[in-house]
Amino acid sequence: MNTDIKKIEDSLKDLVSKNEDAIKGFEKAAENAKQVGIKSYFEKKVVDRMQFLRELRASVPELDLGRVEIEGSAAGTLHRTWMDVKAFFAEDNDEAMLEEAVRGDKAAINDYGNALAETMMPPRLKEVIRAQKESLQNDLETSEILENHK
Repeated sequence: MNTDIKKIEDSLKDLVSKNEDAIKGFEKAAENAKQVGIKSYFEKKVVDRMQFLRELRASVPELDLGRVEIEGSAAGTLHRTWMDVKAFFAEDNDEAMLEEAVRGDKAAINDYGNALAETMMPPRLKEVIRAQKESLQNDLETSEILENHK
C-alpha cells in the first residue's frame, strides 16, 4: 500500500474510532439524562453517529476501516467512566452531560478538520467528511443552546 493511501486509511480509521466513542458516549449521556427532551436529543445523536459510520465505510469500501462492531477506544472508555462520575456528583446531570457533548463535538469538529486537510483524499470522500463536519457544527450549536437554557 502506498503511503498516501495509508495516510488516508489512518485518517479514516481515526474518524471511525472517534465516532464509535461518540456513540458509546451519547448512549451513556442518554442513560444519565433526567429530562425526556435531553435524553431523546442524545439518543438522536447516537443514530446520527451510526449513520456517519455507515457513510464513512461505504465511501471507501476498498479500505480496511476495522470491524463493523462498535467497540470504542480505551480513551473513550475512560471518558465514559468520567461521565458517570461527573453525573453522580453533578447537581444537574443534564447540564453535565450537555457540557460533555459540547466538549466532544468541539473535539470532533477539530478531528474532521484535520481529515479534510489531507490533500490526497478523494473528492467524494472529502464531500462525505465535509457534510459530517457541518452536521457536527450544527449539533454543537444545538448542544450549546440546550446547555444555556438549562
